Amino acid sequence: MTCCGLLTAKKEPVPLKSVEVELQVRDHVATVVSTLNYENKEDKPLEAVFVFPLPGDAAVCHFSATIGQTQIVAEVKEKQQAREEYDDALSSGQQAFLLEESDQSPDIFSLSVGSLPPGESASIRLEYVTELAVQADDGLRFCLPAVLNPRYQPQGSEGASVQVTSVPASLVPYSLSFSARVSSPRPVSKVESNCSLDPLQYLNTEQTQATVKLAAGHKFDRDVEVLIYYKDAHQPTAVVEAGQASAKPGSLMGDPIVMLSLYPEFPQDVMSSLASCGEFVFLLDRSGSMDDHMNNSKRDQTRIGSARDTLLLLLKSLPMGCYFNIYSFGSGYEHIFPKSVEYSQTTMEEALKTVERMGADLGGTEILKPLQHIYSQPCIPNQPRQVFVFTDGEVWNTKEIISLVKKNSGSHRCFSFGIGEGASSALINGLAKEGGGHAQFITGADRMQPKVMQMLRFALQPAVVDISVTWDLPKGVSVTVLSPPITALFQGQRSLVYAQLSGQVGASSEAAEGCVTVKYSLAGHPSQNQLHFSLTPAQDTGLTVHRLAARTLIRSLDMEERESRGEQDGGMKKKVVELSVQSGVSSAFTAFIAVNKGDGEAIQGPLVRRNCIHFSHSFINKFTLQHVLNSCTKLHSNPLLQVVSLQKASGCWELDPALAAALGKTSEEVENTKPASVNQEVWATILALIWLHGFKMDAQEEWELLAMKAASWLRAQNAPCVTECVEAGNALLGCNVQKDALGL
Repeated sequence: MTCCGLLTAKKEPVPLKSVEVELQVRDHVATVVSTLNYENKEDKPLEAVFVFPLPGDAAVCHFSATIGQTQIVAEVKEKQQAREEYDDALSSGQQAFLLEESDQSPDIFSLSVGSLPPGESASIRLEYVTELAVQADDGLRFCLPAVLNPRYQPQGSEGASVQVTSVPASLVPYSLSFSARVSSPRPVSKVESNCSLDPLQYLNTEQTQATVKLAAGHKFDRDVEVLIYYKDAHQPTAVVEAGQASAKPGSLMGDPIVMLSLYPEFPQDVMSSLASCGEFVFLLDRSGSMDDHMNNSKRDQTRIGSARDTLLLLLKSLPMGCYFNIYSFGSGYEHIFPKSVEYSQTTMEEALKTVERMGADLGGTEILKPLQHIYSQPCIPNQPRQVFVFTDGEVWNTKEIISLVKKNSGSHRCFSFGIGEGASSALINGLAKEGGGHAQFITGADRMQPKVMQMLRFALQPAVVDISVTWDLPKGVSVTVLSPPITALFQGQRSLVYAQLSGQVGASSEAAEGCVTVKYSLAGHPSQNQLHFSLTPAQDTGLTVHRLAARTLIRSLDMEERESRGEQDGGMKKKVVELSVQSGVSSAFTAFIAVNKGDGEAIQGPLVRRNCIHFSHSFINKFTLQHVLNSCTKLHSNPLLQVVSLQKASGCWELDPALAAALGKTSEEVENTKPASVNQEVWATILALIWLHGFKMDAQEEWELLAMKAASWLRAQNAPCVTECVEAGNALLGCNVQKDALGL
């Protein structure tokens, strides 16, 4: 176990002085340039090891160091060879730098700065490209992690973990500056952040280019999250990027690459009919870190508390006739039922009683075994399996977990939620990507409930099957698709496809066009979407699209290598190394190595090692503690949750004192205003719906599905005098909600 922290055991400061980050966003992808400035204040030569998180799908594509007037640009080499060159350089007194990806998780990198002379400064420039994830509200999310949470490692597993001891954010001894430049074919409507930003500056009258900066005085005490919003966000786009002039024609880097951003639009009549079947399996993290507060403030709800409230909404919103189960995990795992059960009033009540007692008290974060158990259960005929995973993402065996999900991707969809600062983007995005679902991150002041209910809507959408992508290109131009086949499509969800264009692309006329057609079947209806695009390469994209395409191909080959381990002769690993070296993009099997072979004398003196982590909160081995909830606040202190908790599985409410109190009325007021010809359940259900529409429209995403279930129940009753009930309910509650708005 390597002990890392921002201060050494002797309380000596880390030699990192400042971090500068420049973000360049083009449409849906970003190039990030980070400059790390070091200074050795020791009286001896220094080796610093800097461990830091990057987005899980990032492709590191440049690494260089400047010492004094000398700049050294790193090369990509096979990982073991790079390590040996680094060690050789240090033993001969030369300066050297090594950047490598963790074997276990692609969102952790370590940077070794070797033999920095006493009093010397070094500036390290790191560049990576990444896709920006689309959020439920169509915002594109960029996150600069300030936190590398301790990664829980199961006992007896291979690989060295990192034991983290940290310092409070107020003592972080380095500063951060951050600026972003955004450009898109569509106007930029707004840019938001969880941190203070200077006002957005537009660079042209069309508002398709803009810049924004982090306000002065930012303390690196949280992730820097930036959300970018475009007008007409759902328009499909294509970007063609010219090949590298110095690369061989026909190679990945030498040919043009096209990046397609597809947004399928499904027929409205099909989308309005949400599925009334399915097997819903909820998998909840109950490790000790789930007892942390959502926004690092003790005034806020804990992560586990928010998860309990979310499960209440989920359980109330499930359709009658479906099946469900709830698993929770820590060092071990538990499930409420031995196998998934049919959803009814009895099974719902039993599940809710268990959920109310759930605390962050199961120790570590071992997610692999419960997933294995879920996949070992036979699927229920005509009940498509949907798995919802809630975790703060503090695991070490990320790649193993994602491989398991991919192996079982034919039998389920996986929706994943990263809770709190520092949730592993590699884990959360990987679960959803390989499981054909969708990922969401819940940080800062975000409420978990609306994001989760959006995902339940996705899960209730009819499954899209028989997906195919066909290309129509001018004569002499051929295409090689580099992305894995599309396995899942959701209304309003983006799919990115990378493809290599070979042949006479440059010889085509300037007006030459390509066309791509996505065909699929939805609820038995064959459908298709088409996108026509120009083959003329875009200007000023550099090699961003090529590098992301290389990263996509590297990840696919890496996954194949892991799945077929022991069955191959290392040919897949060799392909990954070749592609990584050719494209200059990092992989699990390569590393960036830079050695200063200048004419100066060897650096004299014993080498001092300093370990540091790009990290800010005080997470001192929380994963080894058994957390017990210190206080049990009443679960339903929120008025909305009070009303929701009283709904029956069928969708109706009963007329009782608890409902009257939740609506702010006495039992007598509620009973005396009931129209005589209407039964109590119909009256209670109409009152609850009027209250939701009249007072809780700001949280409509949270209760919309359970309200649809209630309206469906009411329509099935063929109750008389519904109009009279709505009028009486409005008068009682002081609302003005129309009958149509209630779905009646």
